[in-house]
Amino acid sequence: MASLRASGLLFSSSSCSCSKGINAAISVPKLPRIRFPATKTPLKLVEELNLRNGLTSTIPSENTGLDQYEPIKSTTSTTASAKLYAILEAVADRVEMHKNIGEQRDNWNKLLLNSINMITLTAATMVGVAAGGAAGAPLLALKLSSTLLFSAATGMLIIMNKIQPSQLAEEQRNATRLFKQLYCQIQTTLALRDPTELDVKDAMERTLALDKAYPLPLLGKMIEKFPENFEPAVWWPKPHESPRKQHKTKAKNGWSEDLEKEMGEVIEVIKRKDSEDYMRLGNLALKVNKIMAISGPLLTGIAAAGSAFVGHGSWAAIVAVTAGALASTVNTFEHGWQVGMVVEMYRNSAGFFKLLEESIESTIPGKDSEKREDGEMFEMTVALKLGRSLSQLRDLARKSSTSHVHGSTIDEFASKLF
Repeated sequence: MASLRASGLLFSSSSCSCSKGINAAISVPKLPRIRFPATKTPLKLVEELNLRNGLTSTIPSENTGLDQYEPIKSTTSTTASAKLYAILEAVADRVEMHKNIGEQRDNWNKLLLNSINMITLTAATMVGVAAGGAAGAPLLALKLSSTLLFSAATGMLIIMNKIQPSQLAEEQRNATRLFKQLYCQIQTTLALRDPTELDVKDAMERTLALDKAYPLPLLGKMIEKFPENFEPAVWWPKPHESPRKQHKTKAKNGWSEDLEKEMGEVIEVIKRKDSEDYMRLGNLALKVNKIMAISGPLLTGIAAAGSAFVGHGSWAAIVAVTAGALASTVNTFEHGWQVGMVVEMYRNSAGFFKLLEESIESTIPGKDSEKREDGEMFEMTVALKLGRSLSQLRDLARKSSTSHVHGSTIDEFASKLF
């Protein structure tokens, strides 16, 4: 029995080793798995169509509950950003254009001023020499030359006084500054939040308003240099009128009744002092510029007529020389002192105060306190535009309120910059 058990164990062990060897020697290749496409349910078909269109499906999947939805990822903000970047590039190009053209027109003012003065003084000198005793052909040559020079000076002065190169240069400087300001505002919008279509529309309107306020071409679109009445410059789009609800609840978004009263008093000071003063100075500068713009060509024309009669009496030479000297003086005063630039400076300053008035008036009354600009931020912005600190701005409002009580006038301007 023992021998049989031993032989049985030996046989089993040998058979196992033999079977392992067979299994190790023979390897059966694995058959590839064939996957049959599952039929698409209507839900999965809709999801695929949405993905092709760049949208994420809002239909609940099979593994989620009915109350679980995926958020919609709209491409509206991306499109608005692209549009705003396009406007930003156009604004940067306009900054460069206005800067270059402003330098060019400033050179016009200097070159035309020097050229006309040299022509006028040369013609006056010729008249003096001709009156000193020249006769015959020399007298005729001097008379003809001086008359032609005075006539050329008259024509050049008419053109120069019409376009006012110093005022044109100031317009381009103001346009450059305002386009740079718009450029920074667009950059701030892109940096702080995702822009919307309203931001794109606002930037587009501001760009076109600046183009209209400060045109580049001279023919047909040039700003009238001698209007009947002095008007402030307007470089911002008209505000969109929309019905607003009055809210007399407790203050929100940094606004309070005291702050609204403070802004109201600031508006009163701007209207009574700053705007009124710059309108008065602008009208005065415009009248002075009109008088000199007429006087210059008129004097050179008189000098041209007087030079034509040199040799027929001493009065002709006296008239020609005196008128030529006065014309050169008036031309130097008008374009050397850049009276046209002063008119444009007053026009731009009056526009600045008008814009500030409109922005405060449109923010204070009848606007939802939750949607308007933060009160503290708005107060700081107004203070910076007027060149004041917050305490100085509040002190100005307090003085204005006190002047109403006592029936007096405040002796302080709102702005410390202009």
